[in-house]
Amino acid sequence: MQQDPLLGTTILAPLGQGGMARVYRARQENLDREVAVKVLPPWYAADRSFVDRFEQEAKLVARLSHPNIVTVHDASQENGHLYIVMQLVDGGTLKNLLDNLRDSAGTNGAFMDLLEANRIFQQLASALAYAHEHSIVHRDVKPVNVLMDRSGRPVLSDFGIAKALVGNKGLTRPGAGVGTPEYMSPEQCMGDPVDGRADIYALGVMLYEALTGRTPFVGDNYHAIAHSHIYEAPPDLGVFNPSIPLPVRDVIITALQKRPEMRYQLASQVANALELAVNGTYQQVSVPRAGSFIDRVPTRPISSSDYAIQASGVSNQQGLSDSDSGAYSAQAVLKKFACPSCQSLNKPEMNFCTRCGSYMNPCPNCHHANRARDRFCTRCGQHL
Repeated sequence: MQQDPLLGTTILAPLGQGGMARVYRARQENLDREVAVKVLPPWYAADRSFVDRFEQEAKLVARLSHPNIVTVHDASQENGHLYIVMQLVDGGTLKNLLDNLRDSAGTNGAFMDLLEANRIFQQLASALAYAHEHSIVHRDVKPVNVLMDRSGRPVLSDFGIAKALVGNKGLTRPGAGVGTPEYMSPEQCMGDPVDGRADIYALGVMLYEALTGRTPFVGDNYHAIAHSHIYEAPPDLGVFNPSIPLPVRDVIITALQKRPEMRYQLASQVANALELAVNGTYQQVSVPRAGSFIDRVPTRPISSSDYAIQASGVSNQQGLSDSDSGAYSAQAVLKKFACPSCQSLNKPEMNFCTRCGSYMNPCPNCHHANRARDRFCTRCGQHL
């Protein structure tokens, strides 16, 4: 053991080093506990604007309390170095887990078991949903930032650091957002403003990688990968792992839509859709248009009375009389609508195709994503 000259804590062992920081296992003497200490290179502390953003983000992240988000104990600077003291999670990372699967491809296969992937990604989606509800966007969701404890629980780390980097000249590529190219959303690659849907895209990339052994887009440099994120469709997952059920593929492809409004709007929607797909009870449930990415979604299952109300609404829109509503209700609920892009059949309540993610019934006037059954735009009233 040695005394760290920067922090005055007892450093037990290095845990790792990345492009942004060194991480140590350390002992916090005053509380007699082991912690992880992340130390940023000195040039970060030399930038006053970065320090201000770093401290502001650290305060926000320290308020988060979720079993799948790493707990921040302290964040400050000393002797010209910025540092973060956080919960010690010492079971490796999701990247380590995926790398081990690839290394064992000759015997056990390079893919994560579907049930295991569902278990891990349900928890990660829960962590992101919680953070988004508190108006915090991660911006750099990737396997190396998913720590694993010894029981196999995933813990998302490095909240706030990517946000602190935004606007720091010399630390980001011109015209590009902050993040790791393989996991960056199209809007991040273009340097556009982002919200929680960028994290949902990254979650989709990680799930794609877990189940196929590779990320959707690979390249020799940042620009090649960014171009693919912006303009190219992800390769069919079945090419790399034919055993992935079609409903699970649909969930991933929806999360990887180029346009944020065509993805799942909430991390909780990803979790719900994946759970249904994996458990074999997949239903083509619509993705409601959210007022903002932190809006909550109903958790109550749809009842038979709800179907009756929805069917009644369809019948009235179709111009049927009240006396016809009862006879029409069952037909309205069962009627399927073909996606204008891929011709896949969807339920009347769908705003987006569950197979390709395209608008089911876009308004020609205001481009609002209406339900498949709507005859008039619910935003501007345009005839559809």
